[in-house]
Amino acid sequence: MDHQTIRQQMPSLVAGHVPSNARSFQFNIFDGKPKENMLGFHVDPSPFEGKVVATTEDAIVVKISRTKFAVLDRTLVTEVPEEGAKIEVIPYARRRFDGQRADTPEEVIKQTADGTPYTVQRMILGAAPAKLPVAQPQSLELQQLIEQLEQMPAPDGHRRIAHMLVDAQARDFELVDPRPADIIRTPPTVSFTVQTAKFSGRVSIIYMRADDAYAVALHRDDERVERRDDIYFDMLGETLADLIDDGTWRRIRVQTLQKPARSKKALSSTA
Repeated sequence: MDHQTIRQQMPSLVAGHVPSNARSFQFNIFDGKPKENMLGFHVDPSPFEGKVVATTEDAIVVKISRTKFAVLDRTLVTEVPEEGAKIEVIPYARRRFDGQRADTPEEVIKQTADGTPYTVQRMILGAAPAKLPVAQPQSLELQQLIEQLEQMPAPDGHRRIAHMLVDAQARDFELVDPRPADIIRTPPTVSFTVQTAKFSGRVSIIYMRADDAYAVALHRDDERVERRDDIYFDMLGETLADLIDDGTWRRIRVQTLQKPARSKKALSSTA
């Protein structure tokens, strides 16, 4: 979506939908690119409702308050609503493996001096963690791999690799956690099942001690589909994106809540 073109078109697109006593209006563009707050941190927008006031070949303009509008990339919406319809819009938000938004405050159990437990909510500014649903391993190499999956960025620049795994519906995580003496014979491994339009099956990330690098293997029904070797830690995001990321996470979910009212003139013409 061309932002400059949209900015030039907006005054005419929203004409008649801005109160006459309003001096200005605001709008946000939703085109699959990450949003940033005033501090420069990436943020995930919340769902919202509004009325479709204009459509073009490239955009859908939604009025969400008196002088505030949203512009949706038409190529990304799951449904193209009618002009005048009331809709719900759910932009992409990074999520955890439990399905919650990744920016949900974390609940931590603490204890008072007398041992009484209590719960506090903790959120680090700008953080949106997605912890892998696995137990803490003994192998240092496996610990480092898990940390890399949770912290290293995905190629899109908004998500971490772990968010990409969530979007790929990763589940059934398993670890191969060898003793130091067995690291060559039994390589440290994180494996999981994914289901995307690009690949559905088992993914294994294997640490190859002799090469000090990773191998990524894909299996379907116990049959190896593909294997890539000599993957260094800073190549993990790009490699996994190439193998399993189908891009559907960028879609903007749109649902019509109320269809536009038909005028009496329109009704009489169809009678």
